[in-house]
Amino acid sequence: MTADPFTLWHPVASAHDVPYRHVHHAQLLGRELAVWRADDDFVNVWENRCLHRGVRLSIGANDGTELRCQYHGWRYANRSAGCTYIPAHPADAPARTICNRTFGSVERYGLIWSGESPVGDPPVIDALEAGTPFGLRNLPVNASAELAVRHLQTHRFAPSERLDAALDAAPAQTPDTPSNERLDTSPAQVSVDRVDDYSVALTARAGGSQSSVVFFVQPVDSGRCVIRGVLTETPPADDQLAVWRHHATELNGLVVMIEAEAASRPAPEPMVPVLQQVPLHLAEVPDAPAGPQPALRVQVQRKFETAAGVAAFELAPLEGVLPTFQPGAHIDVHLPNGLVRQYSLTNGPGESSRYRIGVKLEPDSSGGSRCLHETVREGDVLAISEPRNNFPLRRDSNRTILVAGGIGITPLLAMAQSLDRMSLAFELHCFAQSGDHIAFAEVVEGLGRSVVRHLGLSPDETVAEIRRLVVGYETFANLYVCGPGPMLEAVRREAAAAGWPDDAVHFEYFKNTNEIDDSSTFEVALARSAMTVTVPAGATILEVLRGHGVIMPSSCEQGACGTCVATVLEGEPDHQDVYLNDSEHRAGDRIMTCVSRSSSDRLVLDL
Repeated sequence: MTADPFTLWHPVASAHDVPYRHVHHAQLLGRELAVWRADDDFVNVWENRCLHRGVRLSIGANDGTELRCQYHGWRYANRSAGCTYIPAHPADAPARTICNRTFGSVERYGLIWSGESPVGDPPVIDALEAGTPFGLRNLPVNASAELAVRHLQTHRFAPSERLDAALDAAPAQTPDTPSNERLDTSPAQVSVDRVDDYSVALTARAGGSQSSVVFFVQPVDSGRCVIRGVLTETPPADDQLAVWRHHATELNGLVVMIEAEAASRPAPEPMVPVLQQVPLHLAEVPDAPAGPQPALRVQVQRKFETAAGVAAFELAPLEGVLPTFQPGAHIDVHLPNGLVRQYSLTNGPGESSRYRIGVKLEPDSSGGSRCLHETVREGDVLAISEPRNNFPLRRDSNRTILVAGGIGITPLLAMAQSLDRMSLAFELHCFAQSGDHIAFAEVVEGLGRSVVRHLGLSPDETVAEIRRLVVGYETFANLYVCGPGPMLEAVRREAAAAGWPDDAVHFEYFKNTNEIDDSSTFEVALARSAMTVTVPAGATILEVLRGHGVIMPSSCEQGACGTCVATVLEGEPDHQDVYLNDSEHRAGDRIMTCVSRSSSDRLVLDL
């Protein structure tokens, strides 16, 4: 062997090995692989183990959008292989670090190609490019790829059009017949057109007819391989079975020869792949960099009106794969005018080739929504953050109620699609001025009877309808609400009056409409940094900490998203956010550093 096999593309499966809703168990260079096709036709090639307990994912369930481990139900996203849900931690969004190892995949000549660290593209075979490739039966061989390639150069077969004449002329043969005795009496002449470390191209000629075949050898391990043959031309439908049988018979005999020679040699040392370590943090953890980080570059692939005054944007990566997201996640969008705004992802499960957001044009826009509506066009490149999820969806509820007010449908739409895909019962209540004001109406329609529309209601009628929705709390029920501030306050108030516990009511505000009082001055001690700073009037804890070199993540910086949360060890927070619920405010053990302050002279934070 002359080339480094770890830098090459190798076939790991045939296209017919990866039908929809199936997972194929493959192996390459000693590493086990799970190969599966998603409903969007993307073929995933992953390390064949769940990051939790190492169970093979090839025995998992492919639902067309995600792969689910059969042991403890961990779910992994199409394309990125990031974990989207951990049943044992239903209230948490899995950390982005929980991501299986993926390998590149290309579908070519009826084969799925992949590799450990492949350079360039899979091989281009001119004869296959110009023809109509036809796959032969794949044959596993208990021998090295090197030995298989050498023997394949001696392979003899007849042109597809001359099979009858060749078989009549040949003696009775069995799989044990040595390859040098096979079809010797036939008029076919076989030439070696090309050969390299992992492939052999042959052409058989007889009576004015010829057939060419390319054999690719997949190195499964140091002592095992798979021979994958592809004819350059597809035989007529009536002849295909005979062609398959002919080549299978001849190759079976060749395999006997290869394995006999391999058995006479010392057994090679098996290949041992390097496995990734399982991440320690299961729940979503804050990003280390300070402030909203434009970590990704995306192109506006499509912009369209999805409702009255609402523009939809589909954002595709300039290169690579977009990071994993879960229902309820949002991204920071860095706009051409210098502003940064947060928008929820509306994607359903498996829609991982692009992010989709909806943006309502606000009448009193300070430049964010107006810029997206009037300035940003299809083809423009935008900077965005990786997805964050401070509004995760539980999937262990007996009853799930989703309440959307206007453009607040965006995060709830992602939740509804996930629940629908998993056949979990839910109700999506859409409150809007009219049907024309319901964003992504085609997606909403697809959710069927789980959707209830509440159109053109007055404020009093809206409150009355909300009161009816939340009456009679049931154990293991969860309520999710997103929309204008007054509507969220009404839902929270009515749910509390109906006996819903705080931890069963989940909400996300568009923005913090509270009037912020920043007139106090106090000290903040950082327990892990041995530092004490003074937060003066007019400054936030977040600003002061950054000014002293403390790296703090943030997103909205108005107390609505929860990204800049810090743990309080001592002191009494003065909560001015809309992210924490009432019981969390009373507990006083967390604080939003972007807006909240201290009612005591000193706060001690776990930073």
